[in-house]
Amino acid sequence: MRNSSITPTITVDIGGQLRIYQAFVTTAPPALDGPATMTLHTATFSDVAGFAANPIPFQAEFGRKTARLVLIDATELAWHRARYRGEHCLLAPADPELLGLRALQHWLWQRLSARMPTQAHG
Repeated sequence: MRNSSITPTITVDIGGQLRIYQAFVTTAPPALDGPATMTLHTATFSDVAGFAANPIPFQAEFGRKTARLVLIDATELAWHRARYRGEHCLLAPADPELLGLRALQHWLWQRLSARMPTQAHG
């Protein structure tokens, strides 16, 4: 059993404003996210659960859920924990060995370079 207390982090400098993001596995829907939260990957719970730092005990309700790998702004972490817990959603630290700095940079670049849908202007 892996036992890790260090949550993978990535520091992002946007326009001179430094933010520290931490990686988590969650079953929370995006509607519960804060404005600075970024989804890196969405898949079935069984596919995403492997990114967690510690094994997640099986619960039948998780088998039917979508899960996400997310980056949460460190300043919003307490708020996310309370909000997700209030909605009975899982929030588990990601594995720092699987998601070290290089991996997080890769996932973040993939997310940032993804094509954004264009909106028709009237």
